[in-house]
Parts: sequence; C-alpha cells; structure tokens
Amino acid sequence: MTDHSPAAAPSSRLAALFLLLLLETGLIITWSAGFIGVRFASDHAPIFLILLWRSLVSGLLLLPLALTWGPGLRWRHVIPQMLYGALAMSGYLAGFALAIGFGVPTGLVALITDMLPLAVAVLSWPILGQALNGRQWLGSLIGFAGVLIASAHSLTLGTVPLWAYGLPVLGTLSLAVATLLQKRSPTIAMPVHQSLCIQCLSAAAIFSVFAGYEGSVLPVMNAGFIGGVLWLALVATLGSWTLYYMALRRSSPARVTSVVYLSPPVTMIWAWLMFGEPLSLSMAIGLFVSLAGVIIVARAQPKTGVQGHG
Repeated sequence: MTDHSPAAAPSSRLAALFLLLLLETGLIITWSAGFIGVRFASDHAPIFLILLWRSLVSGLLLLPLALTWGPGLRWRHVIPQMLYGALAMSGYLAGFALAIGFGVPTGLVALITDMLPLAVAVLSWPILGQALNGRQWLGSLIGFAGVLIASAHSLTLGTVPLWAYGLPVLGTLSLAVATLLQKRSPTIAMPVHQSLCIQCLSAAAIFSVFAGYEGSVLPVMNAGFIGGVLWLALVATLGSWTLYYMALRRSSPARVTSVVYLSPPVTMIWAWLMFGEPLSLSMAIGLFVSLAGVIIVARAQPKTGVQGHG
C-alpha cells in the first residue's frame, strides 16, 4: 500500500538528494581519473591517438547495449546527440589537449577548464533563460579561488603563442554549451547509454582526423598504451560521463558542473597515492576552499532542482 502521508514527501526528497550526492562523489573521482590515464598513455602515443581510441573503445563497448536496450534510435534523436558529442567531448578534450601540445602549462589549462561552472552561469541566461542567484555566484567564485590556491604552485608562463591560451577557453565553453543544450532539449529522455554511445563514436570520428594528421590512427601495441586507453575508456569516459549526465538529469547544470571544481585537488591526491608525488599545504587549503564553494552552490539550489527523473 502506497504511503501518501506528509512524511513520505520529505523521505522521497532525502533519498533523491542522497542519490545525487553519490553520483556527484563518483563524478569527482572518475573525472579526476582522466588525468591519470593520460599520464599512463601519453608516454606511448600522441595525444589525439589516445583520445581517438579512448572514444572509439567506449563507443564500441556501448554499441550492443545501445542497439538492443532502450527505445529505437531515430535520426531526429541521433543527430542532436552527434552535435553534443562534437561539443561536449571533441571540443572540450581537444581544447585542452591542443593547448598542452602547444606548450600552455598544464596547471593553467586545468584552471581554465575548471571555470566550467562560471561558463555555465554566463550562458544559462541566453540558452535556458535562467540566471544564478547571488549565493550561487559566490559559491562559484569561491570554488574557483580554491582551484587557484591548489594549483598556483604549478603555474609558469612559458614561450607560447598567445592564441594558444584561448584553446582551453573554447573547449570549456564548448562543454558548457553542450551541457545547457542537453538540459533544454526534449531528447534528454534518451537513455544515458544510448546518448553516450552516439557521442563517443561521434568524437572518435572527429579525433580520427586529427590523429591521422599527427601520423597514424592505428593503436600502439604495448601494455602502456593499451592499459591507459582501457583506463580512460572504462573509468574516465564510461564512468565519468555516465555519472555526469545522470547527475545532470537530477539537478541543475550549475550544481552538477560546480563539483568539477574539486577535480584538480582530487587529481593531486590520485597522483600522491599512485605516483608518490608530494602534497603541499596549498593543495590541502585549496581542496577545502573548493569544497566550501561547492557546498554554497548546492545549498543555494532551489528545492525543485533535486529530483529524480527515473
């Protein structure tokens, strides 16, 4: 018998909030794992070859599931997902990868790409007709300050073409636009495994062009490359993007993207655990400042923002 008592609604909201927190925790861990995978694989192959096989393996793993489980795929639903793949995956990943390739310091690239919540905030009004309130803006700025504190030690400006610094900005804006378009689009009802499959294969097609320009699209047959690609495909792609879209369906773009602020400090913890890289006091302080910003954004979220969509 269904409980229609007043206590049932708060209990349901609490369960939805708990699920969202679990999704966001997993998102932080798996999003950060991408940097670890690139570290493994980048010693064995060019960056676009890694991105090509990361996307292709992910898409092929999802393809049988996408074709057999869920509603039938129709072009009017597939084409928008191809666009999102070009924006959210190809644009974002290629933006920071190219910047690093041209010599932009990795720490600075991480800072720019983690301005995603601010990019979402700026673009929410023209795309969704929504604007962040004062507390959400404050939380976003505090989160960004935490990233500055945690990563400042790694920032050194080298001899790099000035325009190369705009590449991670374009990549971040690309992901922000894709995030907001998916929130607005009626095709958001497509199951995550289907949309992610289409987006991965679309990104792979685009990365194949760049990989071919770099030299070859054939995989490098050694343990370092294969292990790195599998890590990137299973954890950093299937794990993080699935959690990203699942969380997006249960909350607002502002809240979900705000947790990305925790990825640089968490990546530093990953590196400390896996490679013995030292942790500094500034990293620890930055981690807590970023967490404070995320909490402010989350607590400023309207009650209707946390809900389950099945």
